[in-house]
Amino acid sequence: MEKQPEIIYEDANLAAINKPYGVNFDWALETRPELIPVHRLDKDTSGVILFAKDQKTTDYLKSLFQSRRIQKTYTALVVGNIKENSGVIDLAIGRSKKTPLKRVAIGEQRGKIREAVTEFKVLKKINSSASSKSDFPGKSDFFPAGGFTLLEAYPKTGRTHQIRSHFAAIGHPIVCDKLYAGKRFLCPAGLTRQFLHASAIEFTLSSGSRLRLEADLPKDLEGAIFSLCHQ
Repeated sequence: MEKQPEIIYEDANLAAINKPYGVNFDWALETRPELIPVHRLDKDTSGVILFAKDQKTTDYLKSLFQSRRIQKTYTALVVGNIKENSGVIDLAIGRSKKTPLKRVAIGEQRGKIREAVTEFKVLKKINSSASSKSDFPGKSDFFPAGGFTLLEAYPKTGRTHQIRSHFAAIGHPIVCDKLYAGKRFLCPAGLTRQFLHASAIEFTLSSGSRLRLEADLPKDLEGAIFSLCHQ
């Protein structure tokens, strides 16, 4: 990208950047080649991503991820009504036998099957119950049975596509997720990518200080929520 990455936080050892959707996790190296990636976000997932500036910090941050001492918060919009206000999805994930790009928690798996745990909290349930269907001729394009659920997800493990795979497995795929939504694929309100945003990350620096870094919801996701809430 030609544009300079949006820096959320930076010190002598690391930088946190607000990754836009549509770029690979290491896109910032085009303008900041000194940065070292320590974790990943999917191409169409936006939000906070960490980079180290030296090997010592790289090793330290990777050790935090491996020992689950980094708390990650994602904002997601899923298809349908999740009845519980909070919950835990504890389903092991493996590579799909049918679609190698997919990591699945249900169905046929191959390769190593890894433990995967995602906690979640419902933020808002969005439905069309306030108006009759005749009021909005195209409403069925926006509102499936049960509407949508806006939530925060807290992955306790760091498996590839974990949040996307887990919510698809319980019948509530991420909105506009081409790979995992299957028959429940919906891209309402002008969305062109999956509604998944890494909104916060929290950890302890090697100095002992606690750090919480946040990235606001991007305009495309914010606009989709506004549009759905005002249908």
